[in-house]
Amino acid sequence: MAVASLAGRTAVVTGASRGIGAAVASALAAAGARVALLARSESLLNELALRIGGRSYPVICDVTDAGSVARAADLVREQFGSAPDILVNNAGLFQIKPIADIEPEEFAETIQTNLVAPFFIIRQFLPAMYSRSTGDIVTIGSSADRNIFPGNGAYAASKFGARAFHEVLRAETRSTGVRATLVSPSGVDTGLWDNVRFMDSDASPDRTRMIQPAAVADAVLFAVTQPPEITVDELRMSRS
Repeated sequence: MAVASLAGRTAVVTGASRGIGAAVASALAAAGARVALLARSESLLNELALRIGGRSYPVICDVTDAGSVARAADLVREQFGSAPDILVNNAGLFQIKPIADIEPEEFAETIQTNLVAPFFIIRQFLPAMYSRSTGDIVTIGSSADRNIFPGNGAYAASKFGARAFHEVLRAETRSTGVRATLVSPSGVDTGLWDNVRFMDSDASPDRTRMIQPAAVADAVLFAVTQPPEITVDELRMSRS
């Protein structure tokens, strides 16, 4: 897909070490952006940074921890000189388990990763985006932010919440120069599915009909390369 150049722009991608995050980070860098890669795995981040090359900057960060996010944000500002032009909240946690079997700690961890962590990241950079009247904030949602199925109690709750948070953010950023986009794909073929089983099956999910991470990266590029007066409020994706 041909996209406008992102030369001179900077980006932060969370959960960048694998899957959708790695695909998005690679696509942004290929379009010319300098990209800060945030994740917990130092080895995977370093491997990705080597593949991307000089346009990437690995930052070890636990996005569920406010202190870790604050330290990472300081490093990003030091590296880029300001808040990033593009922020992609992608880090996520997924499981399928009946509500009666979900441990309280598991439920809390899912909400913390999928809903609270994006707030931590956005809160670090949004004031500076307002001050300069520019910035793109992209939230990687899910079809589960509108549709539920058995065993999806924690994940759907977190993604419904993330969609609501996005809609409030979009309302507050309208006419400020800051743009907020929600990209919500159906199942994406990533390692999140490796140990997942649907409640009515002992077999691994069929990933042959899932969306590829590169398609989600293309959707992010589409949103952030629109003319300044255009905001892609919400982009929903499924296999045709």
